[in-house]
Amino acid sequence: MPQSVNWRKRDEKILMQTIYRFEPVYKPRPWGGRAIGGVGCRCLPSDGKIGESWEITDRPGDESVIREGEWRGKSIRWLLDEHGSLVMGRAWGKGERFPLLVKVLDAAERLSLQVHPPARAAAELGGEPKTEAWYLLGASANAGLMAGLRKGVTRERFERELKDMSGAGLEALVQRLPVKTGDAIFIPSGRIHAVDAGCLILEVQQNSDTTYRVWDWGRLGLDGKPRALQVKESLASIDFEDFEPQLTGGREVSSASGQSISLVDCEYFTLERWRLASGRVYDPRAPMVVHGLKGNLAVKSDASGETVVPPGETFLLAAVPHRLAPAEAGGVEFLAGCPR
Repeated sequence: MPQSVNWRKRDEKILMQTIYRFEPVYKPRPWGGRAIGGVGCRCLPSDGKIGESWEITDRPGDESVIREGEWRGKSIRWLLDEHGSLVMGRAWGKGERFPLLVKVLDAAERLSLQVHPPARAAAELGGEPKTEAWYLLGASANAGLMAGLRKGVTRERFERELKDMSGAGLEALVQRLPVKTGDAIFIPSGRIHAVDAGCLILEVQQNSDTTYRVWDWGRLGLDGKPRALQVKESLASIDFEDFEPQLTGGREVSSASGQSISLVDCEYFTLERWRLASGRVYDPRAPMVVHGLKGNLAVKSDASGETVVPPGETFLLAAVPHRLAPAEAGGVEFLAGCPR
């Protein structure tokens, strides 16, 4: 749009850095483990169950910090307040939050059976809507995801099982999909879901931290006490017409430099898997979140010069042209997500 182009031209003159590598924010969880330490070059806290690494976050109290370059030590909040129009590719006001939250999840144990509220329910319940996508970075032999209701399940039947406080009864009502490394699934708000033990996941989601637990399999929290359930809120949020969704795997587009596969294309973000055998210039109208899967990725812009990023790292590119290429022979694979 003309407005977007004008903002880009204005700020390109003053932007000193367009490639942003952040310090991860690690979160202990009762279902977590230590597998995130094997995703790229990381140093986890010395002990404890680490369930989540917030790779890119603009949440109050959890704001990503740039770890290298001209603006090392500056927060994503500072970045968007000072240079938001360039980073986002359109007019961006001070105080506007980055629209995505990007995480790595280590499910050493099964996560709770849960739901995120759609916009209507979130407004009524005082929460935030949350739609997300998962990509399997790793999966054990018997790993699976729970997503959506089994065909024929009614709200009345679901509520009966919930009143009986039976995890086995609830589990039988929810679809379970076996998964392997490289699989992906879309989890819109309102879809009941859980992650089984043995899954290592990259999660791209709306910038929200609202989760309503339906059931937690009798697990105790890190404080040794049973974790709270939000049954009323869950029942107000679950889409009881959402039956047996499938894994995603969209259309493949080939070019001289490689291939891209669309995994998720929704109203809040896109998520693609790219394989490059040679370099290509990416000229977006939105910022791009990148997570390396295989091979070292060389990224270059006029402002930042070239940066080589190893697999397992998540970083952000401002909405200006960048050249992406394998840093060595053998090609490179990565996930690329853009907010709408």
